[in-house]
Amino acid sequence: MVKYQASAIDRTFSALADPTRRGVLMRLKDEPGLSVSELARPLSLKLPGMMKHLDVLSDAGLVTRTKTGRTVAVTLSVEPMQEAMAGLKRYERFWTASIDRLVAFVEEDDA
Repeated sequence: MVKYQASAIDRTFSALADPTRRGVLMRLKDEPGLSVSELARPLSLKLPGMMKHLDVLSDAGLVTRTKTGRTVAVTLSVEPMQEAMAGLKRYERFWTASIDRLVAFVEEDDA
């Protein structure tokens, strides 16, 4: 079987596909440096489940973890998100043209 090596942008979009992980990122945006326990508490996740989500986010480069004693603090890393936005920008002209054609069609139909 061939092993597939996902690119950085693939890992970013894969990590963002999960609503729990998106929620963790939004929370870290507002409250940087939360511990793993603090992140898991409102989601009713046990620590192993939270750690799996954080592993995916960490593999994508979206978060960093820092251990101080027994506490692991998690912070947001914006670089992969900026790269993903730049990637989406390259495709923007395609969907903008399609939307413009749709608007023209609807306006023509109304007239």
